[in-house]
Amino acid sequence: MLDPTIYKDWQIAEEAEKNLPPVEYFREKLGLLPDEIIPYGKTPKLDFIKIMNRLKDKPDGKFIEVTAITPTPLGEGKSTVSLGLIEGLAKIGKNVGGALRQPSGGPTMNVKGTAAGGGNALLMPMTEFSLGLTGDINDIMNAHNLAMVALNARMQHERNYSDEELAAHHITRRLDIDPKRIEMGWVLDFCAQGLRNIIIGIGGPKDGYLMESKFGIAVGSELMAILAVARDLKDLRERIGKIVVAYSRSGEPVTCEDLEVAGAMTAWMRNTINPTMCYTVEHQPVLIHAGPFANIAIGQSSVIADRLALKLFDYHVTESGFAADIGFEKFWNVKTRLSGLTPNVSVLVATIRALKMHGGGPKVVPGRDLPEEYKTENLELLRKGCENLFHHVATIKKSGINPVVCINQFYTDTPAEIQLIRDLCKEQGVRCAASNHWMKGGEGAVELAQTVVEACEDPVNIKFLYSLDMPLRQRVELIAKEVYGADGVDWAPLAQEKAKRFESDPKYADYCTMMVKTHLSLSHDPALKGVPKGWRLPIRDILEYGGAKFLCPMAGTISMMPGTSSNPAYRRIDVDTETGKVSGLF
Repeated sequence: MLDPTIYKDWQIAEEAEKNLPPVEYFREKLGLLPDEIIPYGKTPKLDFIKIMNRLKDKPDGKFIEVTAITPTPLGEGKSTVSLGLIEGLAKIGKNVGGALRQPSGGPTMNVKGTAAGGGNALLMPMTEFSLGLTGDINDIMNAHNLAMVALNARMQHERNYSDEELAAHHITRRLDIDPKRIEMGWVLDFCAQGLRNIIIGIGGPKDGYLMESKFGIAVGSELMAILAVARDLKDLRERIGKIVVAYSRSGEPVTCEDLEVAGAMTAWMRNTINPTMCYTVEHQPVLIHAGPFANIAIGQSSVIADRLALKLFDYHVTESGFAADIGFEKFWNVKTRLSGLTPNVSVLVATIRALKMHGGGPKVVPGRDLPEEYKTENLELLRKGCENLFHHVATIKKSGINPVVCINQFYTDTPAEIQLIRDLCKEQGVRCAASNHWMKGGEGAVELAQTVVEACEDPVNIKFLYSLDMPLRQRVELIAKEVYGADGVDWAPLAQEKAKRFESDPKYADYCTMMVKTHLSLSHDPALKGVPKGWRLPIRDILEYGGAKFLCPMAGTISMMPGTSSNPAYRRIDVDTETGKVSGLF
C-alpha cells in the first residue's frame, strides 16, 4: 500500500495492478460460468441476460446506497467512500462488490478528473476506466448521431423529392419536420463549447438540410439516461423507439421509430446492456455501467447493474450523483421504484470542510488554496454547519431507508471536530462512523463497514414521497418543501403551460419526475449555503424525454455541452513511449 500523501492516484493504481489476479480468479470467486464472461482484457463484460436467467431465483444481497451532504465545489468524496466501504466490508470478511458510473471523457480531460475515487480507495485499471473502457460511450455516441443522420437525411429528401419519388424509395409518408422544432443535437464526449451552436447543411441541395443545430456531451444523451433505467434489452429497444427527435409543422412528435432508425440504434447499443467489471485497489469487483448526468437524468449507475450485483454479492454498494437533495431523492423516488429493489442503508458522506462552509466559512474556490478556517480547528463553524447534515438525514429517514453518517476524514481534521459530529449524531439518533479509507484503504474503513452491516439488519419500510397518480405540479411542490425546504414553488408562464399539458395527457401519467437544480445549495441559488429559509423554488421550464420517460422541471439553467477550462487535465496526461503506460490521470 502506497502513501497517498506522496504518490499520485495513477501511481497507486499502477502498483495495485501488478498483483491483480487473472479474470479467471474473479469468475470463480463470483460463481460465474465460462460463457457468462465476455472477454475484454482485464476488464471483461458480464453477460447480463445469461447470468440473470440462471440466478433469477437466488435471493438478493444487502443493498447500500452512498450519497452526500451539499458539497463544496471540490466534491466530498462519494466515489472514494463507496470504494473504501467496499474494501472495508471485504476486510471484515463479507462477499462484497459494487456498481459505479462510467466517467465521461469531458471531465477526464478537463478539471474534474475520472471520479475513480482516490488514495487507497481507488478504482482500477485506472487507464482503461478513464479512457473509454469497453466502448459503451462510443456505442451511445454512434447510436445517438445515427438518429441525427436519419433526421437530416429525411428532411433533405422530403424537401427534394415528390411524393411519388419518396414512395419509390419506400418512404410512405411525409413527416413534414419543422426545422425550428428540432429537439436533439449531435453528441461528442468532450467539453467543446465551440460546438454548442452550429449550422449544418451548408452547400447545395445534396449537402443535407440547412439548419441550426448543436452539440451536447455524450453522457447527456437521452440514450445514456435510457441505459441507466432500462431493465433489459427489450425495454431498451422500446424506449429508444419513443425518443422524440423533433416535431412536425402540425405539432406532432417525430420519434426514432417514425424515422425507422430505432432498430439500428439498438443494434449499436446491444452490448451496452452488459456491465463491465473493474476492481478496487484491494481487488474487490466493481461493476461499471452507464454514466448519466445527475441533473437532467438519474445520475447513478444502472438498474441493470444493481439487479446483477445483488445476485452476485451479499453486500452491494452503489453511489448517487450530487447531494442527497438531488441524487438520493432520485434514487428513492425514481430508481428504486423502477427497479423494484429495496435498499437497506443510505450512507451520507460528510466532510468537516463542507460542514464548516455551511456554518458560514469563507468561499471555497477550485484551484485555490483552502482558507485557513478549513485547515484549523473551528468547532463553532462546524456545529452550525451540521444543520445541513441533519437536513439530509431527515430526508433519508422520510424514505424509510436506514441512514448512516460517514465522516470522510481529511488529514487536517482534528479529534475534537470528529467527536463533535459523533456527539451531534448521537443526539439525533443516527448512526455515525469516521472513515480513513483514503489513507489506509479497507483497514481505515472497518468502523464504517461494521456500522453499515449493523444498519443493514434493521427493518426497512420504504415510503415513496409521492404516488404515481399525483399531478406533476403537486409532485414538484412536495419535493421542494419536503426535500429542499422551500416555502413553495413559483411557475414561469412557459413552465405552467407545459405542466398543464402534461397533466391533462394520460400518456405522461407514468413519466418520472427528474428535478433540475444546482447541487451546491439546497435551494436553486448556489450561493445560499447551510439550510436556507424563506425562499421559493422558481421553475422556468420543463424538459421532456419521451424514451427515458422523464419530465424535468428546471429550477435553473443547464448546459448540455460543458466548456473546457483554461487549465485542463489533458496538459498533464502523457504516455511512456517505451512501456505504453499512461501517466497524469486523476
